[in-house]
Amino acid sequence: QEHYGGLKGLTVAWIGDGNNVLQSFMTSAAKLGMHLRIATPRGFEPDLRITKITEQNSKEYGTKLLLTTDPLEAADSANVLVTDTWISMGQEEEKKERLKAFQGYQITMQTAKSAASNWTFLHCLPRKPEEVDDEVFYSPQSLVFQEAENRKWTI
Repeated sequence: QEHYGGLKGLTVAWIGDGNNVLQSFMTSAAKLGMHLRIATPRGFEPDLRITKITEQNSKEYGTKLLLTTDPLEAADSANVLVTDTWISMGQEEEKKERLKAFQGYQITMQTAKSAASNWTFLHCLPRKPEEVDDEVFYSPQSLVFQEAENRKWTI
């Protein structure tokens, strides 16, 4: 909101795990007027109950929702590219399987090529290089450190 001056009409692309952070985006995006494009590998989709609520909210608030397994399709025309950890606490023993499943989901400048010209990047930290490469993470489009500061005030 600080960066774009508002949220209504923005398109957010989530590329990664269908975890709790994504599900928070899903339950709020439409209510804030944002379109949501989600790419997760098969087997790592968000909770079906949350997906149904999100579909209802999108209809009610007139926003668009896309669920896909293709990261580039999700990134297409997105203003905001977002990812999070692929291996959450308690999933450490699944690391090898998860890294294999998430091959091709790393956010790179190649991913950003299909995004809107004013794209930005978010990650709630800590980040791993397999999730987003250094070129994007440390780019002028990366808002991760402002995001971290804003989180500080809510804690």
